[in-house]
Amino acid sequence: MTGKGPSPSSGAVERHPHLARPRTPGRVRFDCHLHTMWSGDSTTTPEELAEAIAGAGLDIVCITDHSTVAGALELRDALGCRVVIGQEQRTPSGELIGLFLSERIPPGLRSARQTALAIREQGGVVYVPHPFDPLRHHLEESVLEELAASSLVDAIEVRNGKTSLEHLNEQAARAAARLGLTAGAGSDAHVPEAVGSVYVEADDFSDAPSFLRSLATGQVFGHHFDGARRFQSRIVPSTSRYRR
Repeated sequence: MTGKGPSPSSGAVERHPHLARPRTPGRVRFDCHLHTMWSGDSTTTPEELAEAIAGAGLDIVCITDHSTVAGALELRDALGCRVVIGQEQRTPSGELIGLFLSERIPPGLRSARQTALAIREQGGVVYVPHPFDPLRHHLEESVLEELAASSLVDAIEVRNGKTSLEHLNEQAARAAARLGLTAGAGSDAHVPEAVGSVYVEADDFSDAPSFLRSLATGQVFGHHFDGARRFQSRIVPSTSRYRR
């Protein structure tokens, strides 16, 4: 998928003005990190996510629900855009994300290293989210350095939409440069309104290796957006039967 791509809606541009920036011809816009109702701390339904993605004009989203790939697998052909199968996994040393997965990262792994190896066994990308945010379960810096020294990290998030302090994103960008890691970015959206708050614009890709090549030459856009979800009378279906 290359070319002009979908145009964002006026509502999305009002929340996230950078979406109005003219798209570079031949490039795609993608979000490396967002959540659906399959995450225990998000209530975004498939219908809401599809509407938000269309409104933001994104070409590709990486669905990275906590501890499961079930939502990403179910939605990969249902959102009007391409979907990268991902999972955000808590480890004793902080959270890691696996991208381009084919199955769930198994629970009960005893270290970040074991988790990174499990991602690599699937041919996936090891992505470090919100690396220095003290309000999040971020990966310990010493563990990040150890994994990077062992070539067990592929990309690090240099802009996270839920990280409120800009100097933390700047610290992540410096770490990426120092450790020789590819820079990624994601909205970390847990509500529909946050979709589009952060994205990468880069060359198109088709698999994990070309994704990393694309990220290496991409541009990151976005800002902090972590507003409370507006109240709606609604019922979110149980996802327990889908956790796999």
